[in-house]
Amino acid sequence: MSEEISKKVINIFSRHIKNKPTGTNEKVRSFAGYSYVRMDKDVNGYPFKEENLLNYAKDCHYIVKVMRYKNGSPSLYSYNVPNEKLLDFLLMFRNNELDGTIIEIDKFLPKSII
Repeated sequence: MSEEISKKVINIFSRHIKNKPTGTNEKVRSFAGYSYVRMDKDVNGYPFKEENLLNYAKDCHYIVKVMRYKNGSPSLYSYNVPNEKLLDFLLMFRNNELDGTIIEIDKFLPKSII
């Protein structure tokens, strides 16, 4: 996903939180207690292509930063989690297989750092 799309979505959420008009057809909606914005087109106005989105997802990795206690003091662990394993990783916290507090989840593309 382009940085432009991320900035646009963050701006929509920010304006929504501040009760300002978003100036776009994409409105903030809620489902199951979570807010979301649906986008049907990219920043250039073209419809999204399923194949492109899936290929992009395959390349994504996430650095999941978790605060855990070691010898009574907090430490920060950074886990490299491929996109296809992200939900499994998060479920490990739900199922008490891993303990700690998720501090941040950051996306990166390994190919972009080579």
